[in-house]
Amino acid sequence: MDNRKHIEVCFTPGEYEYFKDEYEIVVVIDVLRATSAICAAFHNGIKSIIPVSTIEEAQEYKDKGYLVGAERKGQIVEGFDFGNSPYSYMNDELKDKEVVLTTTNGTKALNIAKGAETVVVGSLNNLDALCEWLVEQNKNTLCLCSGWQDKFNLEDTICAGAISEYLLSTGQFTSDEDSSIAAKYLYLSAWDRYMGFLKASSHRRRLKNLNLNEDIKYCLTPNQTNVIPILKDGKLVKL
Repeated sequence: MDNRKHIEVCFTPGEYEYFKDEYEIVVVIDVLRATSAICAAFHNGIKSIIPVSTIEEAQEYKDKGYLVGAERKGQIVEGFDFGNSPYSYMNDELKDKEVVLTTTNGTKALNIAKGAETVVVGSLNNLDALCEWLVEQNKNTLCLCSGWQDKFNLEDTICAGAISEYLLSTGQFTSDEDSSIAAKYLYLSAWDRYMGFLKASSHRRRLKNLNLNEDIKYCLTPNQTNVIPILKDGKLVKL
């Protein structure tokens, strides 16, 4: 009997319903930029982040006096404190604070997955720490890529492929889905040249056009932190 756990990849939140309820752990990935910014925030001492899906919810929190980050299509939404640049969260004034965040893709994916037993945040920034933790948990794990407006994207898939490859290499995990195999091989094609491989990706071009090259570089640099943000009672906290 095969006692290995499954590690699988879901390319977009729109496909999540085909996977849900089969996995104890869901890793939500939005490399450019939400999950990278969330990891940066906890690395820099933020207390908690409340992810919300809509601008309306974000505004309600803002009206109550919360610090609120809001991003749509790569830009800060007018009237909010910041967007989802990792550099916004490297701010001493945010230490020990609670922040609310809404983004085009990442916070939506977090809220879609929130019914899972355990939901954690993954990015290239916390890749090794996350992979080591997932191996220790030894549970059925799904990498949920945030994609771009419910469409496939390269950078999230490559990150999911990196996680899959690490877990499969331990011998404790197995993969059945074609999406997981595709993600793994995309990662193996890209692992030693993320920046070059992702040069052509649609979201990288989108951000470049908004002069966000420093953000891109930060988000595509692996292992800058060992924090693992986890969703507890609707809030992200540091594991």
